[in-house]
Amino acid sequence: MKSSGSFLFAGCAFVRYSRHAQTALRFARRKQTMRQKRKLRVLVCPNAFKGSTSAAEAAEAMGRGVKRAGAVCRLLPLADGGDGTLETLTAATGGTLYTQEVCGPLGSPVKARWGRMGGSQSGAAVIEMAEAAGLKLLRPEERSPLTATTRGVGELMRAAIGAGCTRLIVCIGGSATTDGGAGMAQALGASLQDEKGRELPPGGAALLNLHSIQWNPDVLHGVQVEAACDVGNVLCGASGASAVYGPQKGADPEQVALLDRALQHYAEVLLSDLGKDAALMPGAGAAGGMGAGLLAFCNASLLPGAELTLGVCGFDAACMEADLVLTGEGRLDSQTAHGKLIAAVCRRAKNLGKPVIALAGSIEEGAEDALRDLGLSVAFGITEGPVSLEEAMRTAPRLLQNAAERAIRTAFLTENCLSV
Repeated sequence: MKSSGSFLFAGCAFVRYSRHAQTALRFARRKQTMRQKRKLRVLVCPNAFKGSTSAAEAAEAMGRGVKRAGAVCRLLPLADGGDGTLETLTAATGGTLYTQEVCGPLGSPVKARWGRMGGSQSGAAVIEMAEAAGLKLLRPEERSPLTATTRGVGELMRAAIGAGCTRLIVCIGGSATTDGGAGMAQALGASLQDEKGRELPPGGAALLNLHSIQWNPDVLHGVQVEAACDVGNVLCGASGASAVYGPQKGADPEQVALLDRALQHYAEVLLSDLGKDAALMPGAGAAGGMGAGLLAFCNASLLPGAELTLGVCGFDAACMEADLVLTGEGRLDSQTAHGKLIAAVCRRAKNLGKPVIALAGSIEEGAEDALRDLGLSVAFGITEGPVSLEEAMRTAPRLLQNAAERAIRTAFLTENCLSV
C-alpha cells in the first residue's frame, strides 16, 4: 500500500507536471507566433529636406520605404520653428489654414497665411513670420534692410486674436527685417513717436529717431504669446541682430553699424518707457530683433522651436507606441546637436528607451558621433553613389524611400542577429 500510494502520488504529480508543461509550451508557441506576426512599428518623423521636400513629403516617401521593408509605420512630420512649421503644426492637430492680406516687408500688400490648430488646441494659432515679412517674399535686388517692416506679422497676430485665439505661437525665422519688431507692435496698437510726436515710418533705421512709446498691454489681455526661437543672439553688438543677420538681408557694413545703433537706442527706450530690459536677453536678436519686440510688447516666452513643435505634435505619446524612430533632415553637421530638431528627437526618444535612425542628404564628419551621445543609434546618407546636389534634390523622394527601406532592413537584421 505504501509503494502503491507513492506510485499514485507520483502519477498525479506527473499528470500535473504534464499539464503545466503543455500549457507553458502552448503559451511559448503562441508568444513566438505573435512575435513572428507582429511587425516592427516605426515612427517616421522627419524635418523638411530644405529645397527639395517638405516634412510631409519626406514622411510619405520614408513611409513607403518602411512598408516595403515589411514594417508598419506612423507618419509624424515635424518642424524646427522655421519655414514649414505653420503647415506642420496645423496639419498635426487637424487645424485650418487661413489667408489674410497684410502689409508685406516693403509695405505693399501680400497674401499671408496663419493657422488655427484643431482638436483640444483649437484656441491656439500658429503664425509664421516669414509669411508676412520673410526673405522668401523678396528677390535679392529687392532687399531693403533699413526700411523692411514686421507690420504684417502684427496684422496676422491681430487677425488670430480677433478670431478668438488665446494662444499665439509665433515662428520667427527667415525674416527680411531688422526693425526689432517695431512694425509688429504698431500693428497691434503701439505708437512709436519721434521727438515731435510723429509716428515713426517703417524699418529699423527709423528707430534712431525714436523718442517715446505709448502702449496699452490690455490689447493682449488673456492672450499667451510664445515665440519659436532657435538662436540665442542678443539684440545688439557683435553677436546681435544686425551684425550677425544683417548681411544676409542685404545690409552692407555701414548699414549694419547704423542698424546696430538704432537697435541699441530702441532698447534704451523700451527700458525707459515700458520697463522692459530686452537688450541682453538670449534670443532678443532673433529675426532682426523680433525676439526683443515680442518680449517687450507681448511678454512672450521664447522657446526652442524644435521642443515646442514636438510638444504640440504629441511626439512622446507617438514614440511610446513605436519600436523604432526614423527621422531625418537635409544635413547633419556640427550644429545639429545644438538645439536642432534631430537632437531634440534623439534626446526625447532616448528618455523613452527607443532607438533612433536618422537619414540625411549629407553627413558632416563628427556629426553622427555628437548625436550618438544624445541617443542616435545610426545615421544613413540617402544618396546611392556619386550624384550632383541638383540631382539629389530632384530625386529626393525616391532616395528617401530607398534609404528608409535599407535602414529598416538593417534594423531587422540586427534584431534577428541579437535574438539568435
